[in-house]
Amino acid sequence: MITIIKERYETCWGNPHFLFSTVVGILVFTASIFLNYYAGMYATEKASNSVTDIILSNTLVFDVDGLFVYGSVALVAFIVWLSILHPRRIPFVLYTLSLFILTRSIFISLTHIGPFPDEVPLDLGRIISKFIFGGDLFFSGHTGIPFLMALVFWKELYLRYFFIAASIFFGTVALLGHYHYSIDVFAAFFITYTIYHIAEKFFVKERELFYQE
Repeated sequence: MITIIKERYETCWGNPHFLFSTVVGILVFTASIFLNYYAGMYATEKASNSVTDIILSNTLVFDVDGLFVYGSVALVAFIVWLSILHPRRIPFVLYTLSLFILTRSIFISLTHIGPFPDEVPLDLGRIISKFIFGGDLFFSGHTGIPFLMALVFWKELYLRYFFIAASIFFGTVALLGHYHYSIDVFAAFFITYTIYHIAEKFFVKERELFYQE
Protein backbone atom coordinates (compact mmCIF):
# COMPACT_ATOMS: atom_id res chain seq x y z
CA MET A 1 0.00 0.00 0.00
CA ILE A 2 2.82 2.41 0.91
CA THR A 3 4.54 1.61 -2.40
CA ILE A 4 1.37 2.40 -4.34
CA ILE A 5 0.93 5.72 -2.55
CA LYS A 6 4.60 6.56 -3.16
CA GLU A 7 4.15 5.89 -6.89
CA ARG A 8 1.10 8.17 -6.94
CA TYR A 9 3.12 11.02 -5.43
CA GLU A 10 6.04 10.46 -7.81
CA THR A 11 3.66 10.67 -10.74
CA CYS A 12 2.09 13.87 -9.42
CA TRP A 13 5.43 15.52 -8.59
CA GLY A 14 6.39 15.00 -12.23
CA ASN A 15 3.34 16.94 -13.40
CA PRO A 16 4.09 20.72 -13.52
CA HIS A 17 0.37 21.59 -13.64
CA PHE A 18 -0.28 19.57 -10.49
CA LEU A 19 2.49 21.39 -8.64
CA PHE A 20 1.32 24.82 -9.78
CA SER A 21 -2.35 24.10 -9.04
CA THR A 22 -1.55 22.69 -5.60
CA VAL A 23 0.51 25.73 -4.58
CA VAL A 24 -2.13 28.15 -5.87
CA GLY A 25 -4.87 26.05 -4.26
CA ILE A 26 -3.17 26.19 -0.87
CA LEU A 27 -2.76 29.98 -1.14
CA VAL A 28 -6.36 30.53 -2.23
CA PHE A 29 -7.67 28.18 0.45
CA THR A 30 -5.67 30.01 3.12
CA ALA A 31 -7.00 33.35 1.88
CA SER A 32 -10.57 32.03 1.97
CA ILE A 33 -10.13 30.92 5.60
CA PHE A 34 -8.94 34.39 6.60
CA LEU A 35 -11.78 36.05 4.72
CA ASN A 36 -14.28 33.71 6.38
CA TYR A 37 -12.77 34.56 9.78
CA TYR A 38 -13.24 38.30 9.35
CA ALA A 39 -16.66 37.88 7.72
CA GLY A 40 -17.77 35.82 10.71
CA MET A 41 -16.49 38.42 13.15
CA TYR A 42 -18.29 41.17 11.23
CA ALA A 43 -21.57 39.25 11.00
CA THR A 44 -21.50 38.45 14.72
CA GLU A 45 -20.70 42.03 15.68
CA LYS A 46 -23.56 43.37 13.54
CA ALA A 47 -26.04 40.62 14.45
CA SER A 48 -29.56 41.84 15.21
CA ASN A 49 -32.33 40.06 17.10
CA SER A 50 -33.33 36.48 16.39
CA VAL A 51 -36.37 35.66 14.28
CA THR A 52 -39.03 32.95 14.46
CA ASP A 53 -38.58 29.76 12.48
CA ILE A 54 -41.22 27.23 11.48
CA ILE A 55 -39.06 24.30 12.66
CA LEU A 56 -37.04 25.74 15.53
CA SER A 57 -40.03 27.50 17.05
CA ASN A 58 -41.94 24.23 17.21
CA THR A 59 -39.27 21.76 18.33
CA LEU A 60 -37.33 21.12 21.52
CA VAL A 61 -33.63 21.90 21.59
CA PHE A 62 -31.22 18.97 22.05
CA ASP A 63 -27.70 18.84 23.47
CA VAL A 64 -25.79 17.87 20.32
CA ASP A 65 -22.75 20.14 20.60
CA GLY A 66 -20.33 17.20 20.60
CA LEU A 67 -21.73 15.86 17.34
CA PHE A 68 -21.78 19.32 15.80
CA VAL A 69 -18.19 20.24 16.70
CA TYR A 70 -16.20 17.03 16.85
CA GLY A 71 -18.21 15.35 14.11
CA SER A 72 -17.21 18.16 11.76
CA VAL A 73 -13.55 17.80 12.83
CA ALA A 74 -13.73 14.08 12.00
CA LEU A 75 -15.29 14.89 8.62
CA VAL A 76 -12.50 17.33 7.74
CA ALA A 77 -9.91 14.75 8.80
CA PHE A 78 -11.58 12.19 6.51
CA ILE A 79 -11.50 14.58 3.54
CA VAL A 80 -7.81 15.26 4.19
CA TRP A 81 -7.13 11.52 4.39
CA LEU A 82 -8.92 10.87 1.07
CA SER A 83 -6.83 13.59 -0.56
CA ILE A 84 -3.55 12.28 0.88
CA LEU A 85 -4.30 8.77 -0.39
CA HIS A 86 -4.73 10.12 -3.94
CA PRO A 87 -2.72 13.35 -4.32
CA ARG A 88 -4.22 14.01 -7.77
CA ARG A 89 -7.42 14.90 -5.91
CA ILE A 90 -5.78 17.69 -3.92
CA PRO A 91 -6.03 20.65 -6.38
CA PHE A 92 -9.73 20.19 -7.22
CA VAL A 93 -10.67 19.60 -3.58
CA LEU A 94 -8.78 22.75 -2.56
CA TYR A 95 -10.36 24.87 -5.29
CA THR A 96 -13.92 23.72 -4.67
CA LEU A 97 -13.60 24.18 -0.92
CA SER A 98 -12.04 27.63 -1.42
CA LEU A 99 -14.86 28.69 -3.72
CA PHE A 100 -17.38 27.38 -1.19
CA ILE A 101 -15.79 29.26 1.73
CA LEU A 102 -15.39 32.48 -0.29
CA THR A 103 -19.02 32.34 -1.40
CA ARG A 104 -20.22 31.69 2.13
CA SER A 105 -18.11 34.57 3.45
CA ILE A 106 -19.94 36.93 1.11
CA PHE A 107 -23.33 35.55 2.12
CA ILE A 108 -22.77 35.83 5.86
CA SER A 109 -21.57 39.42 5.39
CA LEU A 110 -24.84 40.51 3.79
CA THR A 111 -27.52 39.79 6.40
CA HIS A 112 -26.94 39.80 10.17
CA ILE A 113 -29.68 37.87 11.95
CA GLY A 114 -28.92 36.87 15.52
CA PRO A 115 -28.78 33.19 16.53
CA PHE A 116 -31.91 31.45 17.77
CA PRO A 117 -32.27 32.28 21.51
CA ASP A 118 -32.28 28.74 22.92
CA GLU A 119 -29.42 27.24 20.93
CA VAL A 120 -27.20 24.82 22.88
CA PRO A 121 -23.88 26.42 23.95
CA LEU A 122 -20.97 25.02 21.97
CA ASP A 123 -17.94 23.54 23.71
CA LEU A 124 -15.48 24.62 21.04
CA GLY A 125 -12.03 24.64 22.56
CA ARG A 126 -9.49 27.37 21.94
CA ILE A 127 -8.70 26.74 18.28
CA ILE A 128 -12.17 25.96 16.94
CA SER A 129 -13.69 28.92 18.77
CA LYS A 130 -11.53 31.21 16.63
CA PHE A 131 -13.48 30.17 13.53
CA ILE A 132 -17.05 29.60 14.76
CA PHE A 133 -18.79 32.71 16.00
CA GLY A 134 -22.58 32.83 16.20
CA GLY A 135 -23.64 35.36 13.61
CA ASP A 136 -22.25 33.44 10.63
CA LEU A 137 -25.50 31.64 9.92
CA PHE A 138 -26.44 31.76 6.25
CA PHE A 139 -25.76 29.33 4.80
CA SER A 140 -24.87 26.21 6.81
CA GLY A 141 -21.29 25.12 6.18
CA HIS A 142 -21.85 21.93 8.17
CA THR A 143 -24.54 20.95 5.68
CA GLY A 144 -22.90 22.34 2.57
CA ILE A 145 -19.36 20.99 2.81
CA PRO A 146 -20.27 17.27 2.97
CA PHE A 147 -22.77 17.80 0.16
CA LEU A 148 -20.03 19.51 -1.86
CA MET A 149 -17.80 16.49 -1.28
CA ALA A 150 -20.64 14.21 -2.41
CA LEU A 151 -20.67 16.10 -5.71
CA VAL A 152 -16.88 16.08 -5.97
CA PHE A 153 -16.69 12.32 -5.33
CA TRP A 154 -19.90 11.58 -7.23
CA LYS A 155 -18.41 8.82 -9.39
CA GLU A 156 -17.28 6.89 -6.30
CA LEU A 157 -20.57 5.39 -5.21
CA TYR A 158 -19.84 4.62 -1.56
CA LEU A 159 -18.23 8.00 -0.94
CA ARG A 160 -21.16 9.73 -2.64
CA TYR A 161 -23.65 8.02 -0.35
CA PHE A 162 -21.47 8.60 2.70
CA PHE A 163 -21.16 12.34 2.10
CA ILE A 164 -24.85 12.74 1.28
CA ALA A 165 -25.70 10.94 4.53
CA ALA A 166 -23.19 13.14 6.38
CA SER A 167 -24.78 16.26 4.92
CA ILE A 168 -28.25 15.20 6.03
CA PHE A 169 -26.85 14.19 9.43
CA PHE A 170 -25.14 17.53 10.07
CA GLY A 171 -28.15 19.46 8.79
CA THR A 172 -30.34 17.55 11.24
CA VAL A 173 -27.87 18.12 14.09
CA ALA A 174 -27.77 21.85 13.31
CA LEU A 175 -31.55 22.02 13.57
CA LEU A 176 -31.75 19.84 16.70
CA GLY A 177 -29.26 22.07 18.49
CA HIS A 178 -30.92 25.19 17.05
CA TYR A 179 -27.52 26.27 15.69
CA HIS A 180 -28.95 27.23 12.30
CA TYR A 181 -32.28 28.43 11.04
CA SER A 182 -34.16 26.15 8.67
CA ILE A 183 -33.34 28.34 5.68
CA ASP A 184 -29.61 28.08 6.49
CA VAL A 185 -29.77 24.30 6.23
CA PHE A 186 -32.10 23.83 3.27
CA ALA A 187 -30.60 26.61 1.17
CA ALA A 188 -27.15 25.07 1.62
CA PHE A 189 -28.00 22.23 -0.78
CA PHE A 190 -29.04 24.55 -3.59
CA ILE A 191 -26.19 27.03 -3.16
CA THR A 192 -23.61 24.25 -2.86
CA TYR A 193 -24.89 22.60 -6.03
CA THR A 194 -24.36 25.87 -7.89
CA ILE A 195 -20.89 26.35 -6.39
CA TYR A 196 -19.84 22.91 -7.57
CA HIS A 197 -20.94 23.53 -11.14
CA ILE A 198 -19.13 26.88 -11.17
CA ALA A 199 -16.01 25.01 -10.02
CA GLU A 200 -16.46 22.51 -12.84
CA LYS A 201 -16.49 25.33 -15.39
CA PHE A 202 -13.53 27.24 -13.99
CA PHE A 203 -11.25 24.39 -12.88
CA VAL A 204 -11.50 22.00 -15.83
CA LYS A 205 -7.90 20.73 -15.74
CA GLU A 206 -8.06 20.14 -11.99
CA ARG A 207 -11.28 18.18 -12.38
CA GLU A 208 -9.73 16.06 -15.15
CA LEU A 209 -6.71 15.41 -12.94
CA PHE A 210 -9.02 14.40 -10.10
CA TYR A 211 -10.57 11.62 -12.21
CA GLN A 212 -7.36 10.31 -13.75
CA GLU A 213 -6.63 6.65 -13.01
